[in-house]
Amino acid sequence: MQKTLNPKLKWVERVSHLMDEQFQIPGTNFRFGLDPLINFIPMAGGLGGFAVSTILLITMAKHGVSRKILLLMTLNIILDSTIGAIPLIGNIFDFAYKSNSRNIKLLKEHYDEGKHQGSGNGIIFWIFLILILSFLMIAYLIWLAMSWLIDFI
Repeated sequence: MQKTLNPKLKWVERVSHLMDEQFQIPGTNFRFGLDPLINFIPMAGGLGGFAVSTILLITMAKHGVSRKILLLMTLNIILDSTIGAIPLIGNIFDFAYKSNSRNIKLLKEHYDEGKHQGSGNGIIFWIFLILILSFLMIAYLIWLAMSWLIDFI
């Protein structure tokens, strides 16, 4: 049985669904969202998806999830953004790896099943710093890839 989130976090679940599972390929159970579609826009797509995921993470952190969940969520975002930044491979990966949906699952386990208890307030600064550094690294890697592609052409 699928449980729902705290009403204060319902919008987080909706945005996650929009980013990762909004659309379905007819005749299959395969779902995807806007995240892999916007990733086709060079640089802006990857950074935009990263920004949305980061905003969702910060919102969840403000509502008192544990440090363990915040770290797991951060790793999901970094993995999705880093591999997603690789041309072609990243586009394929984005259709399969749905970091926002994974993070919502962790959040539901926290609230509904009582797993991963504790507060994440003391670690918000460090996670924010890690995400900013990851963002800069991803932007730089995208810039390098685009430079290489332009020189190659």
